Amino acid sequence: MTGFRIATFNLENFGKPSDSGVPAAERAAFLRPQLLRLRADVLCLQEVDSQRPEGGGERRFDMLDQLLAGTPYRDFERVSTHSRRGGGPRDRHNLVVLSRLPIVRDRQLLHDLVAPPSYRPLAAPEAQAPPATIEWDRPILQVEIAFPDGRRLHVVNVHLRAPRAAFIAGEKVAQAWRSLSGWAEGFFLAAVKGAGQALETRLVVEALFDADPDALIAVAGDFNADAHEAPVRIVRGDEEDAGNPHLAARTLVPVERSLADSRRFSVVHHGRLRMLDHVLVSRALLGWYQGVEIHNEALGDEAAGGSARGSPESFHAPVVAEFQPPFG
Repeated sequence: MTGFRIATFNLENFGKPSDSGVPAAERAAFLRPQLLRLRADVLCLQEVDSQRPEGGGERRFDMLDQLLAGTPYRDFERVSTHSRRGGGPRDRHNLVVLSRLPIVRDRQLLHDLVAPPSYRPLAAPEAQAPPATIEWDRPILQVEIAFPDGRRLHVVNVHLRAPRAAFIAGEKVAQAWRSLSGWAEGFFLAAVKGAGQALETRLVVEALFDADPDALIAVAGDFNADAHEAPVRIVRGDEEDAGNPHLAARTLVPVERSLADSRRFSVVHHGRLRMLDHVLVSRALLGWYQGVEIHNEALGDEAAGGSARGSPESFHAPVVAEFQPPFG
């Protein structure tokens, strides 16, 4: 059995109708060389928007098909998140997994393992604010991939909530908050959403370890958090956090740790280098690990402008990790 590469790339609103003067086809042409450079066998994508055919019908990934045209990824197996109402792709921010190897199982998880927390909004009078629930913005996508020798690789594609204040009714006008208390409540809700998604992801990992303590697991995607922040720590499950050495085999390891600090970033924000996109692997898969690349050489500063304001690029750098089975 030969080696393989697992990559993650947030395409940032790819396929969204353009209001910036940059056609989606131009974005596809711009991003295609980045995908080719990855040489990935398993590719986890985030923020893939779908399109509805002119004559109506179920939404499709027409722009994604255009992006993949002329690349090996065009012929890969593909699974994606879907709308809970219609069954087709979600309109915005789908997760997609492409695999050169057979995908034998896939599932979408959205409050399947963690019920939406109950919450009573603080900004409105109590009589006007009945208890509500805090639902995650996006699902998790889990796939099981078959190796030729019969072994299985479990890949979980995630896009966790960004630490940006969530909407609070009556507290925001256009882009401005009416009060800092309203903003703080929105920021709190965003943190709950991100941590909740991370918890559901960790429970997926726990179930895989329950079934096989030596499971080959990779959790990849845009965590919107550095490795030391709560969402990533929840998914990682470090031994020192649990205080139990017997749980060490269930921890996940961020492979970017093998890079120097100066190279360890996937986003630039106001000049600050941040590692928000990760590939976390189980100890068994870490035994296969050969190296990681973060393609951040041409990365722009996301605070200076985004794809919605006229740039064809993504302000997330792709991350790709390489693995080789021991002894072939």
